[in-house]
Amino acid sequence: MKSPTVRCPVPFEQQPINEYQDMRESWFYSWGARNLRGYITPILALWSLSWVVVGPVASASFAPTKYPAQFGVSAAVGALIIPTLALLQLYLGWSYVSDRLRKQTVPYEESGWYDGQIWVKPDEVLNRDRLIVDYQIKPIIRRIQKTFGALAVLLVTGAIAWQFV
Repeated sequence: MKSPTVRCPVPFEQQPINEYQDMRESWFYSWGARNLRGYITPILALWSLSWVVVGPVASASFAPTKYPAQFGVSAAVGALIIPTLALLQLYLGWSYVSDRLRKQTVPYEESGWYDGQIWVKPDEVLNRDRLIVDYQIKPIIRRIQKTFGALAVLLVTGAIAWQFV
């Protein structure tokens, strides 16, 4: 995306538009912007890989041969921890960039923590940034929020299933 012709004193890597572009191109954060299959596949992969850690712990608590239902429910719910943490990091990253794009001012540092300054975005930059938030970032954040809702439903379902096993 081409930047407007306005002179921006903020260092390149601290400009919100460049932070946004870096996130869209990064291996991890681009996950939130992928199509549905590309979004769900890493969640399922993390959940499956979590079984490597959670499975032995659950089997120590509930022998799979003696208590298969308890083992299955406890391991399945425990394995949700790593995907949930990954989604939390996605959410926090996209929220941070969204906040930086949405605000009218951009705090920045030219050479270190001691020389912080604030740049006020011109209207054309502010409008561009807010359009990016509304049409590019908000759908990603909503998708992650819906995924958190689905994970909450899975946890509640696991808790209910636990009552019957």
